[in-house]
Amino acid sequence: QVQLVESGGGSVQPGGSLRLSCVSSVYMDNRDCVAWFRQAPGKEREGIATIYIGSHGRTAYDNSVQGRFSLSEVNANTVSLQMNNLKPEDTAMYYCAVKKSVWLMYGVPCSLGRSDYTLWGQGTQVTVSS
Repeated sequence: QVQLVESGGGSVQPGGSLRLSCVSSVYMDNRDCVAWFRQAPGKEREGIATIYIGSHGRTAYDNSVQGRFSLSEVNANTVSLQMNNLKPEDTAMYYCAVKKSVWLMYGVPCSLGRSDYTLWGQGTQVTVSS
């Protein structure tokens, strides 16, 4: 059973930064899709960033975080989400998710759709408040 563990959440002031990590109990293989989702109280879980493992940085971002968040591979079983210029509306529980062995055409990013992912972590809380 693959386990995903998120860490790095916390409380920051607007404009601050956090770096979230997602560690998998097994290697993240080439052609795996790894995504970050977030869910604020009373709202749907939304996809915000994806990375296609082994694609030399093929990423995709939701418009709400484009230019502020950056997703990258750290090592064979870890990805990190660098979050800069955080805003109060970024407050949410953040989840890492993986879909194994995804074949994508050249240049096509991984999906941001929640239903496409089968492996989930327990989440880490991010709170942005002054």
